[in-house]
Order: sequence, then C-alpha cells, then structure tokens
Amino acid sequence: MGSRQVTSSEPLDWQGKHVTVAGLGVSGIPAAKVLHARGANVTVVNDGDDARAREQAAELEALGITVRLGDGATLPEGSELVVTAPGWKPDKPLFAAAREAGLEIWGDVELAWRLRGPDAAPWLAITGTNGKTTTTQMLASILKAAGLRTAAVGNIGVSLLDAVLGDEQYDVLAVELSSYQLHWAPSLRAHSAAVLNLAPDHLDWHGSMEAYAADKGRIYEGNRVACVYNVADKATKDLVRGADVEEGCRAVGFTLGTPGPSQLGVVEGILVDRAFVEDRHKNAQELAEISDVNPPAPHNIANALAAAALARAFGVPARAVRDGLRDFTPDAHRIAHVADVDAVAYVDDSKATNTHAAEASLAAYESIVWIAGGLAKGATFDELVSKSAKRLRGVVLIGQDRALIREALARHAPEVPVVDLDRTDTGAMLAAVQEASRLAVAGDTVLLAPACASMDMFANYNKRGDAFAEAVRELGS
Repeated sequence: MGSRQVTSSEPLDWQGKHVTVAGLGVSGIPAAKVLHARGANVTVVNDGDDARAREQAAELEALGITVRLGDGATLPEGSELVVTAPGWKPDKPLFAAAREAGLEIWGDVELAWRLRGPDAAPWLAITGTNGKTTTTQMLASILKAAGLRTAAVGNIGVSLLDAVLGDEQYDVLAVELSSYQLHWAPSLRAHSAAVLNLAPDHLDWHGSMEAYAADKGRIYEGNRVACVYNVADKATKDLVRGADVEEGCRAVGFTLGTPGPSQLGVVEGILVDRAFVEDRHKNAQELAEISDVNPPAPHNIANALAAAALARAFGVPARAVRDGLRDFTPDAHRIAHVADVDAVAYVDDSKATNTHAAEASLAAYESIVWIAGGLAKGATFDELVSKSAKRLRGVVLIGQDRALIREALARHAPEVPVVDLDRTDTGAMLAAVQEASRLAVAGDTVLLAPACASMDMFANYNKRGDAFAEAVRELGS
C-alpha cells in the first residue's frame, strides 16, 4: 500500500461544454438530463433504434437534448467529454475515437463523484464477484442501526446521481460497485472499501482475469481509513498491496476463522473485531452471534464480517453491528429457504449464476440434491464439482449448457446419480423439482444453485427462482 494526499476536485463549469452520453437506459438518461440542466450541450448516441429507444429519445429531445439512434460507434463532432453507460465495452470504436482525440471517458459513478457537493456524504464502497448486494444492504442496515442517515446505492437501489444530487441529506452512503462501473471511475476515492472475493466473471468484457482484477482493485485507490480484504482470497489482499491510499489507511482482513490483529473473524460462534479496538494485539470486541446473520451460511457470515468491518471503519459501535444484522432481510433468491416437504428442505439460490457463487452455496449444506444448469457464459465446472462431490446425493440438470456440468460430474463424481432433463421450456422446473424429490431422503436439501445464467429458459434469475418456489409449493400440496 502506497500513500497519497487526495485533494477534492474543483467544481466543474458545464455551461456550453459538448458532452457525448453513450447509451440510453438506467444510467444514460439521468446523466443526459443532469448535464443538460447544468448548461451542457448533450448528444446521446445509442446502438439500438427500436420502439423503446425512440420513445426514450423523444423524451430527451423534448428537453432540447440531441439523440442519435442506431449509431453508437461514431464520436459526435466537437465532443469534449464522453459519459458512458457502464455496460459499454472498452473496445468500442466510440471510445477509441475519444482516446485518440484526448478526451476523458467517465461512467455514471465518475459523474456522480464529480458532481457531489463540498459537504457530500463519504462513500463506503463494496465490490467482488459475489455477495456485493447482500453486503451493501447489510452495511446500510448496520449504519441505520447506528442512527446514521444512509442508503444502499450504486449498482442497486437508488442511483448514485439521485443520491448525490437529490434533496435527501445523508451522513454516509453504502455503495455497491461493479467492475464495469469501476473501470470508468478514475477519480473515485472512497472513505473505506472492500473487495469481497475474486473469481473469473465478465472476462468477455474485460478481456482477461488480470484486467478484471485490476478494475476491481480501483475501489481501493485513495481510501482514507480501511481497505477491507478477504483473508481466504489472496487475490483481494494483493489488490490492497498494490493500492495507492491516503497516509494512515490500514489493511483490514475478514476471516471465518479466528482473527489475527487487524482482522475481523469468528470465535466460538461469535463475530469479533480485532481491528478497531484498543491494543488489537491483546483485545477483541464481540460484535454479534452467528445466529444474528440471516441466513447463517458460511459465505453470508463472510458478507456480514465485511459489512461490519466497513461500519467499524466509519466508527459505528459494536451494538449497531448486532442490531443491524438482526434487522437485515436478504433479497429473494439468495439462499432462501422455500419450504420443507417430507423432511427435505428446498432452498432457492437462483442468484448463484456463476460457479463461484454456486460453490459457496453448496458449501452451506451437508447432503444435497443439486438442481443446476442454464447458460454457462464460458465457465468450466470441474473445480466446482470436485470440491462439492462429497456433498451430493444426486443432481438434476436443466438448461442449454447442462452437458458441461454432466461431463464434469462424470469425471469427478461418477457415483452420484444424475437426471438430465433434455428441455429448456419454463415447465422444466416443475419436472426438475419432482425428480429432485425422488432422489432426496429425509434430512437432505434440494438446492437450486444453477452456476449458470438463466436467459436460455427464463427472463432473469428472479423468474427462475419464482418457478422453483412455485414447483416446491405444488409438490407440497
């Protein structure tokens, strides 16, 4: 960890500045409106030219904003800055032209950071391959329990532009940031930040694991108080080591084991803090019990420790950590217990859309009938299957890329019975649950943790989880 002094950015004069906004949608439209309201000459460019895009364009054009549909590749003449939707890939021709012209390229997060006022609330920022949303919501719950005015913002809930420019006054913000958002946020400087874990994901966008990790690591740049990392994931600690932070900023680890000095961890069922206490070499502060974490699966306890570390870095008392965790209810489709039928538990973790998330989910149960499959997004399954094989009572496979999982099972768990459902219609979920119930015995868990995206069969992971829950209810009746 290097150290630096960060000065706040000067207020920007937008009057007459020619700004190109890349992409309509959840971040492009608010960005265009905000910049136009500040006197900028805004041109929005968009690849698509469908009915929805034309409707959005008409709304912006009524305000006096120029919109160019069906051509997101050409840089408008006279552009002085590009503000992009986070999902636009860095190799697009528009960005090559902008770089050649010497222009800065900002995402919506960078824009929000630059537009915040001099008395703006500090940001506690969270990224990682899995667990970001849950951890950010846990953090917001803990901050609220401490009596602080806060919100979970960024990649979830309230948009950062709304949070920064709205009438609501905040003491601190809990900010979830994706790797896409961090890529386009060069001057972001959080109070404290956490990288929860790193596993291959979105490599088609970033180009390599190294580039993906580097973008995640940007969250630590300029941190003032704490860079929170995962003791079990060396890559997160390496990112802290490479970060350029403010003088006095500390590396703080979280672990499911007994914590060392400057770490948070677990001792005999208690979450404890050995980082933000007097004489951390000798003392530890009890924060909460494992039973205060909902659900108390290992990866969710890790999320709770990361949230607690950021809250403690902001000076939150131990009692608020406990109260905030008790008050927290996770979003749907995240290791959610649906029902018990004939002494078998049915659990919906449809949000486990990659192998890293599925591995964490499978590690939470002893004897599992696993429902898996969907769109693999280039993933391989050998490591996941070999690590989880001893827990598997049986497997039911659905979806387009199920053969990849079937082949990994044949290599690493040949004795585990597998039902391969050769169908990708939405009704396949009922059949999958019925097959799983036949494989399960009393005390087992039937776990939907697909390790794949849902779009081959369902609109999104929410719809997939809903179909699972509906099938379980039908089974129970």
